[in-house]
Amino acid sequence: MAPLFPPPSSGDPITMASDGKLQVPDQPIVPFIEGDGTGPDIWRASQRVLDAAVEKAYGGKRKIAWYEVYAGEKSFRRFQTWLPDETVEAYRKYLVGIKGPLTTPVGKGIRSLNVALRQLLDLYVCLRPIRWFKGVPGPVRDPSKVDMVIFRENCEDIYAGIEYEAGSEANKKFLQIFKENFPKDYAKIRFPETSGIGIKPISKEGSERLIRAAIAYALREGRKSVNFVHKGNIMKFTEGAFRDWGYALATREFRNQVVTERESWILGNKEKNPDLSVEANAREIEPGYDMAPDEMQAAFRAEVEAALKLWPTHGDGKWKKMLRIKDSIADITLQQVLTRPAEFDVIATMNLNGDYLSDALAAQVGGIGIAPGGNINYVTGHAIFEATHGTAPKYANLDKVNPGSVILSGEMMLRHMGWREAADLVIRGMDGAIGARTVTYDFARLMEGAREVKCSEFGTEVIQHMD
Repeated sequence: MAPLFPPPSSGDPITMASDGKLQVPDQPIVPFIEGDGTGPDIWRASQRVLDAAVEKAYGGKRKIAWYEVYAGEKSFRRFQTWLPDETVEAYRKYLVGIKGPLTTPVGKGIRSLNVALRQLLDLYVCLRPIRWFKGVPGPVRDPSKVDMVIFRENCEDIYAGIEYEAGSEANKKFLQIFKENFPKDYAKIRFPETSGIGIKPISKEGSERLIRAAIAYALREGRKSVNFVHKGNIMKFTEGAFRDWGYALATREFRNQVVTERESWILGNKEKNPDLSVEANAREIEPGYDMAPDEMQAAFRAEVEAALKLWPTHGDGKWKKMLRIKDSIADITLQQVLTRPAEFDVIATMNLNGDYLSDALAAQVGGIGIAPGGNINYVTGHAIFEATHGTAPKYANLDKVNPGSVILSGEMMLRHMGWREAADLVIRGMDGAIGARTVTYDFARLMEGAREVKCSEFGTEVIQHMD
């Protein structure tokens, strides 16, 4: 049986070597979905930019063999299915791909095509780098201080999708079982007859693989800290466990490359005062030490003693050059990324927190229209990079919208493939075009002295500024 959409006649698959590194041929086959609504417009502009960057970087020695696959409205019109099996298999076979925005099907069935692709390929990391381009209007005083990378868990938490509608038979059955087996917890539900029920699974395995990827990325890219963002003060056994598993993994697998924030306080205290006792150091890091019960005081002293054992590898200021591991509560994080953005670097968090943070930070640097994203499994090598905005159907086929999200997602893809020279050219081109105030309508209406250009023309400007 002939395939719905055969791959290109030339090119080779990207593969994963036994050492866990991608093996990228000079002409890799890369599947793409152009997307719905404005998708075709922004894809055409983005593909030209990516091809130009590769050509300029490698002088024709490397070239992407683009392979169009289908999902969303275009797929439904052509094949009567929103997500063909062949599309999933193409991303599975060729490892690395890219896509534009997709329509969510109306009615029952697939909740989200994007979520379906992530879960079918187990793309457990949603990678969202947030940075500012000079000249882009932002609502904060100094958007240049925003330079963060979010590792958002992509398969658990709310994406597990375990919910029971209020009043449904499944809801009633669940509540009856819950009441019989956990009466004290059932009593906490104020209005059980009219309550929708949701279950929030956070696993150790899922948390650890995300956190491991975040720390490895931070070390590889020379970042200064990894921050676990959570609501563990309330959800102690899900979000609190995420934090605890994160610290345990960091100090177990990356011990000589990282220092926790509290360890840095303890080591710093000892460096300032070599004669400081363990108990005095504990008082320094815990202002409520004297009011704590004996067992807690003992735990604080044990923490100090454990940190001081790191002196041979971390003492005498060595810790200052190491990756800092810390955590913060989700609500205060959303405040501090506005008031103290320079204190945040790499953020590792669960799905829902990451959703809020990604869009809030994107707004600080110009909006989601220029925010890139990637969905990655660092173990298998599978990755799909994508526009993070919607389809904006009212602007479809007008050659009007900003292609920045897909262009920068392509830049992430090139960097993931190890083609850093081409990726750097994309960033240079974006910097140049936006810095020259030659932008699409969304930025032009907010920038003084801007020259408004079409979507396709913006792609041309990016290419010209690569030189």
